[in-house]
Amino acid sequence: MATSPPTEVTAMRNAYVDQFPDEARVIKAAFWSSFIALAIGGTLGLVQALHRTDVFRFIQSPDYYTVLTAHGVLLAITFTIFFLVGTFTWAVTTSLDRGVVDVRFTWAWYIMMVVGTVLVAIAIFSGFLESAPSVLGSELNADVLFTFYAPLEAHPIFYIGLVLFVVGSWLAGVDWFRTWLAWRSENPDERIPLPTFMVLTTTLFWYICTLGVALSILVFLLPWSLGITDSVNPLLTRTLFWYFGHAVVYFWLMPAYMMWYIMLPKFSGGKLFSDPLARVVFVLFLLLSTPLGIHHQYLDPGIAEGYKFIAMTNTMFLLLPSLLTAFTVVASMEHGARQRGGEGYLGWLKALPWRNPIFTGMALAGLMFAAAGFSGMINAGMNINYLVHNTWWVVGHFHLTVGTAVALTFMAASYWFIPQLTGKELWNRSVALGQVLLWFIGMTFMSNAMHRSGLFGMPRRTAEPQYQGFDFEPAVGTVGEINMQVALGGVILTLSLALFLLNMIMTSIGDDSESIPDNTYAGTLSGAEDSPRILDNLKLWTAIAVVLVIIAYTLPLASIIDAGGLFGPGIEGVRLSTWVDPAVIESLSGVIR
Repeated sequence: MATSPPTEVTAMRNAYVDQFPDEARVIKAAFWSSFIALAIGGTLGLVQALHRTDVFRFIQSPDYYTVLTAHGVLLAITFTIFFLVGTFTWAVTTSLDRGVVDVRFTWAWYIMMVVGTVLVAIAIFSGFLESAPSVLGSELNADVLFTFYAPLEAHPIFYIGLVLFVVGSWLAGVDWFRTWLAWRSENPDERIPLPTFMVLTTTLFWYICTLGVALSILVFLLPWSLGITDSVNPLLTRTLFWYFGHAVVYFWLMPAYMMWYIMLPKFSGGKLFSDPLARVVFVLFLLLSTPLGIHHQYLDPGIAEGYKFIAMTNTMFLLLPSLLTAFTVVASMEHGARQRGGEGYLGWLKALPWRNPIFTGMALAGLMFAAAGFSGMINAGMNINYLVHNTWWVVGHFHLTVGTAVALTFMAASYWFIPQLTGKELWNRSVALGQVLLWFIGMTFMSNAMHRSGLFGMPRRTAEPQYQGFDFEPAVGTVGEINMQVALGGVILTLSLALFLLNMIMTSIGDDSESIPDNTYAGTLSGAEDSPRILDNLKLWTAIAVVLVIIAYTLPLASIIDAGGLFGPGIEGVRLSTWVDPAVIESLSGVIR
């Protein structure tokens, strides 16, 4: 559907809402869906931090698992993916300079994702009710955590909601491909613009990696929860989840990477160092992101050590695109700083626009991601992983990745996007700058304490981390000091979140402005013309990615099915909130990984 032409008034501006008013409304709706999930999930994060550290408790320990599930699902899936679909729609339409083929289709997949989210939320939050209603023959409940594999069992509505959400994201990908194909028919000899190339490659590996979780839900978990099948194979559902579970991390990260590539150079005052290197990075993510999920299962005895070693090797190869990104983005920032008068080996850092909350938020997010890379290498190594598996170290790691590299980048980018989508000037830049700094400080406290506690074995995923008759002995500091850092970090992060939401609300209800910056991004020092055309051959890279997945997973899955059967032995579904006795919860530490 063609977008409406700009009016005489908006023709003076070049904001996104003036160029693509129909698409702007959908993107704005997706962003606000993301912000609502962030607000609820972030608040529940504070509840967890205060409860688990025993600083302030106002919920019962069984309800902790409902909070934990909601926190993980709303932040790791709902917040991130709603923001992603909005960002990718912006990137495709902006870089192709054309609207989507039919905005009604765009609204359809957005509504499907919203309906799926609502169903999932109903199932999860029913866990707070003393007597949850019975629907489809069972009580509404979904205390299955973010990693929703067997033996944890949720109500069917939870799985149905997940299916709708994922299918909605698939249709969003169809929307982007349709728009690109329409553009290509008009520009047959043109290279794929870099932002669109990033969107399409990310969408392709999303299609590949979500096949595992779709199979797990539709073939095993949903029929099991409906009573159609009597049992499931827990190791099989866990493996299918992690087939998806690590790749989804890069699905969250790709919009952050995209903004580091095309927006950080702009705000630094320079140009992207290399368009070809950026394309290589996204091709590598398409090829390597999925065939390594087994590295989350090093302690699963049902998977042979050889398969785990292969997954570890694949994971180490995935460091390459992250290192290339660090080089390219920092080189782009240095180029911008030197255009602004920066000099010296490190003196150019002072010339960067640190008072700009968009730049500062993204730069600090990138710095945190570098730290996450170091802790991630510990997780990836088999022998070292044994020391920190299922401890708070892992939680500290993904609070650096999705909690900072992704979340802080998204919040900083929102200070650019919301004025572009509304035509209204950012309410308060000083509050925005303070907000991104507070998030960085709060996450520094929290993630540092979590990593340290993991080194002496503090368990994750439990409301009562202290074992009976056992005292943890950290090498430096005390358990009390570490707990206070976690609680302090949680409070600071919640304050930062409140400031972010305030700025978004006040901006959205403000007056129209004619001073919105142009909806553009920086040029390149080395453009698409400097890269071989084979990089744009999406069919080739997708075929190679599929072959690598088949090589990595065929034998492990066949071995799991051969040992435990397709549907496994007869087991009863487990709901965490039904366990009140901490000793019982402790006994599950080997099952709930």
